[in-house]
Amino acid sequence: MWQSLPEFGTGVLYAILVAAAYTFALGLAAGAGRPRLLQAARLGAYGTIALVGLAVLVLAFAFVTHDFRISYVARYSDRSMTTPYLVAALWGGQDGSLLWWLFLTSVFSGSCVAWLGRRYLELQPYVIATLMTIIGFFAVLMIFGGTNPFATTAGGAPLDGTGLNYQLRNFYMIIHPPSLYVGFTSSAIPFAFAIAALVTGRLDNEWIVATRKWMLFSWLFLSIGNALGMLWAYEELGWGGYWAWDPVENAAFLPWLTASAYVHSTMIQERRGMLKIWNVFLIAATFFLTIFGTFLTRSGLIASVHSFAQSGIGIFFVWYMAIIAATSLSLIFWRLPKLASDGVFESLLSREAAFVLNNWGLLSLTVFIAVATVWPRISEAWLNQESTLGPTFYNAWIPQIALVIFFLMGAAPLLGWRKTSQDLFLKSFRWPVAAMLVVGALHRLFGAKIGFPAFVNVEPIYAGKLGAWLAWVGGKLPFVTIMLATFNIAVVVQEIVRGTRARQKSKKDENVFASIIRLIAKSRRRYGGYTVHVGIALMFLGFTGRAWGVDKEISLSPGETTQIEEYAITYQGPRMEVDAEKRMIFVDLDITRHGKPAGRISPAKFIYKTGADQPSTEVAKHITLRNDLYVIVGMVNPQTKIAALQLHVNPLVSFIWIGVGILILGALISMWPDVAFEDAGAFGYVRAAASVAASVVFALLLAGGPTLAYGAPPPLRAPPSHTAPAAALAP
Repeated sequence: MWQSLPEFGTGVLYAILVAAAYTFALGLAAGAGRPRLLQAARLGAYGTIALVGLAVLVLAFAFVTHDFRISYVARYSDRSMTTPYLVAALWGGQDGSLLWWLFLTSVFSGSCVAWLGRRYLELQPYVIATLMTIIGFFAVLMIFGGTNPFATTAGGAPLDGTGLNYQLRNFYMIIHPPSLYVGFTSSAIPFAFAIAALVTGRLDNEWIVATRKWMLFSWLFLSIGNALGMLWAYEELGWGGYWAWDPVENAAFLPWLTASAYVHSTMIQERRGMLKIWNVFLIAATFFLTIFGTFLTRSGLIASVHSFAQSGIGIFFVWYMAIIAATSLSLIFWRLPKLASDGVFESLLSREAAFVLNNWGLLSLTVFIAVATVWPRISEAWLNQESTLGPTFYNAWIPQIALVIFFLMGAAPLLGWRKTSQDLFLKSFRWPVAAMLVVGALHRLFGAKIGFPAFVNVEPIYAGKLGAWLAWVGGKLPFVTIMLATFNIAVVVQEIVRGTRARQKSKKDENVFASIIRLIAKSRRRYGGYTVHVGIALMFLGFTGRAWGVDKEISLSPGETTQIEEYAITYQGPRMEVDAEKRMIFVDLDITRHGKPAGRISPAKFIYKTGADQPSTEVAKHITLRNDLYVIVGMVNPQTKIAALQLHVNPLVSFIWIGVGILILGALISMWPDVAFEDAGAFGYVRAAASVAASVVFALLLAGGPTLAYGAPPPLRAPPSHTAPAAALAP
């Protein structure tokens, strides 16, 4: 078999397609009145999944044994690469990443089938059938779309491979794309349940309850994947920021928005029997957007440094997206009578009304970003002119929408279900609004004195009144954001304080700490959501810090000092180190902050022997809670030793990463298995903790397992700007 490994791998792909089609037919037959075939469909699903696992193992074996007969192996590996990078190269290019996508979809499909057991027997056949269509599509893509990862090298196998791009040999490059893959592929499970519910007409809360934690899991890993992308850009790219509104960044963000809308609106259906159509639509839209994002990165439709090489598979995605949209919408229209709401909105001052407004805000943001992302092609096709929308455009328009959503996020928990009485309204909003006004007044009075003025000057991006209005609004947004962040955090604090006091009144022997723990344990979904809100509020603070950022470009000779904000930077001179792969030119800078020594940082240029014309940049940072000093070295004159430096003082960036950590904690609290606090013994807690830990660790291993298992090799840095291909970032 190993003498014909490429042919064997290709044969496995054909077997996957046949097995998926067979299982799909069994699922439809079981759902159409032959329930005895359900077990056969389950076994067929397991068999299909096993074949996908075999295909991944075959390709991984080809990488670690340097089987350069396979074109994909020859293009993305060489004999000098370490085992972690050899395995990670499996998703380093288009062909292998599609197989990895298929593998993750299969893993979640198998987990779903095993979890279903004897539950949801009416839905099961169509859940399995839907999952098999997704697996079948990716098999078709690899077999007939020209992306077969087992295709052989034309002209015979070379003695050595081209090797994985040095820009891709980086820890963040290894864990960021697969983390997004986990979020993208796991969204197939809620989609399969939605289709099954529509087909069977079982559109009560049954399927909503079944998919709740699956969608939350998908949302969690979409959050982790996007956050890792931000961190990677900030740590490695060396352009001074963490988000550039690149088309592929947008493609990863879009399903996060619709998934966020769903995890809120599903509560209305569970409690009031409303928004049934809306919830089905949001699940279908989330899955559709995962495919749309993949289409953007692989079709060549939109230019992006994160995209894979242009290929002919775009038409396959277009047809598949058309099938998803047509099937979902047709089923929704067919089931409209069964999707009618059981209740009506009784007041605009109600929690469900706030959730709906929040959802419309999230959907508006989704549509705005999606249209702006593809606008260059729309403009070219319909207006016969080239057009590009860059970060300046997004940063001028999006904050206003985002801040409306941010306000509604805090206001919704303060409103009652159905309607809010005047007394409840005043009681609920009194302290959060007071805290917001106090912080706003303090910010207005003292912000400028501590380096964070309430209002900033913003340059208009358009001529005329529209540009002036946008600039005026943009200058006020830092002040508004600080107030709304205070409001959101105050809401959460108030809710916890109220719940703790109520619990202590009924259980007078409990201390405050025990009451808080038991309060969260009994309402994990609610307080997990509040924790997520705190994390998002801190992230908004971090995003706002850019309004007070300071940038400076300067050239220094050895011994010279420059000042930027509270930092004095003294250039001590360059030094060079050499290893087997590269020359490293470091620029040593001594930092003082507020007149006190703060240490030495050394930004660098790495010049690789195999790519001397494309040196990479090593960013240096001095990090504090208040701000980051972020330094990039441009050129170093070898004769005069003059160094060109880019200096950035980025305020409040640490709050972004702290907020992400709190967001993840909140999601984990919401996903925690049901264990009654008072009744659970030690074994119950251990079992619950093990369940959550196992699911998260398992997903992390799927995302970056080879690296985590072997340990990350020393990172090799990416280029200083968005100018070089970074395909592994793409979803």
